[in-house]
Amino acid sequence: MMTQVKETHQKSETAKQMTLIQAINDAMRLMLEEDDRTVILGEDIGKNGGVFRATEGLQEAFGEDRVIDTPLSEAGIIGTSIGLAVNGFRPVAEIQFLGFIYPAYEQIMTHVSRIRMRSMSRFTVPMVIRAPYGAGIRAPEIHSDSTESLFTHMPGLKVVCPSSPYDAKGLLIAAMEDPDPVLVLEPMKNYRSKREEVPVGKYTVEIGKGKLVREGTDVTLIAWGAMVSIAEKAAEQAEKKGISCEIIDLRTLYPIDSEIIAESVKKTTRAVIIHEAHHTGGLGNDIISIINDTAFLYLRAPIERITGFDVPVPFFSLEEHYLPTPARVVEGIEKVLHF
Repeated sequence: MMTQVKETHQKSETAKQMTLIQAINDAMRLMLEEDDRTVILGEDIGKNGGVFRATEGLQEAFGEDRVIDTPLSEAGIIGTSIGLAVNGFRPVAEIQFLGFIYPAYEQIMTHVSRIRMRSMSRFTVPMVIRAPYGAGIRAPEIHSDSTESLFTHMPGLKVVCPSSPYDAKGLLIAAMEDPDPVLVLEPMKNYRSKREEVPVGKYTVEIGKGKLVREGTDVTLIAWGAMVSIAEKAAEQAEKKGISCEIIDLRTLYPIDSEIIAESVKKTTRAVIIHEAHHTGGLGNDIISIINDTAFLYLRAPIERITGFDVPVPFFSLEEHYLPTPARVVEGIEKVLHF
């Protein structure tokens, strides 16, 4: 049986059509209302509502002491959030773009991920770091980085990456209620790309559980973030050729759901991994290891990876040549089928 995803809901009669960015805003608004320990910090998140308007209207509703405009200092934002977290608050720190997080990397690696261990659980760090990431919106240099594997290599830090509005709200609420730190990676390309029904009330999507997006029999496509929609488009094109693709959306990158990966690959016997991060050192390597450890004897072909290239994400329209496309994914599907 495929892994069943547990999602908890408080009964609500209503749902709204939301974009991913609206779902994120709704999650933060709900938690600010529910828990007065919740505070939000970041650059331009107050009056301006953030560069993507993720926090629009929150400072007006909850005041400057709860939705705090910070100086332009990522290390300062994360360091302040650590102090708040170990003293009973539940901070949500926004980093404008994942590519801006590097000045704060030392704080995250040295303190955020280690304080529970260092203090023998006397202190925990119940904080969330939100970071837009990924290419596809033609942003300048550093804005489009997809360096999630830098953070999945930090025991003590959970990393989640929603691809849909429903999952974005549920995962963010789960992250905000978690007693340990969570990095929430938000694919910028998906912020306003689609709408779907999202419950108005509170619900959570369990951290550490992937999602079966599409059932299939011939090959497993494994993706997350903006690449889930690329996998779906590739599956539609492959279906016209008589190929049945199963799609797994990881949703959580650490701790990764190895069970859903193994069960799917055992069924289809072939796998294609899709991510926009660089080929070398990408999370695809860890997924290959999981498959080799759990489903190697079921494989009928080597695992294929469709990824970004080992170059800095190029400017503007050149992003289209860097990013995986449905056509590249279909080529990978045909390669594993005809091995």
